[in-house]
Amino acid sequence: MPAPTPSLQPVPSTPDDDVALLAGLQRGEDAAFETLVRRHSPAMLTAVRRILRNEEDAREALQDAFLSVVKAIGSFSGGARLSTWLHRVAVNAALMKLRARLRRPESSIEALLPSFQADGHEAVPNEPWARPAHELLEQEEEREFVRRMVDELPDSYRTVLVLRDLEELSTDEVAHALDATPNAIKIRLHRARQALRARLDRRYRMAAAP
Repeated sequence: MPAPTPSLQPVPSTPDDDVALLAGLQRGEDAAFETLVRRHSPAMLTAVRRILRNEEDAREALQDAFLSVVKAIGSFSGGARLSTWLHRVAVNAALMKLRARLRRPESSIEALLPSFQADGHEAVPNEPWARPAHELLEQEEEREFVRRMVDELPDSYRTVLVLRDLEELSTDEVAHALDATPNAIKIRLHRARQALRARLDRRYRMAAAP
């Protein structure tokens, strides 16, 4: 089968559509593979972009994901939705690329963390924001700001935050994917959340000020 050229426009589908698509894929029909790419590549590309943050790497990971799909489609039993399985294949392809990157030296997260007093209390205590987080994230400008703050975390912390809080992998799944211990993942996640909260506080506390 030819390497796919992903469409950027999502194509709506139903579970029944995917049942028919799966049958065509398992029969090796080229038209079914083309439909697969058109229907599911936008969501898969979004997932790998979120993890890799590099367009060239993301598209290479997507190509790798589709090759994995072609190899494994015959053994897919349909126990999960096709879209769920494809999402996991895409995430795994992105993680394969990411592992090599995480072995490189990276900047420290210490400067992004909140500071603490000698008694263990935060130097700048947490205060309520002017508006609840879910209301703020209804605005595209605020969603983009949060994405930028996540992207500015060091890679090993940003990756754990994305996999746990956005991709909703379990701690054990993230540990296995990143070749780390569950305890190391918990520590990285805690520090990543601390750093992100400290950065968001600077904006939303200012918004709350009179």
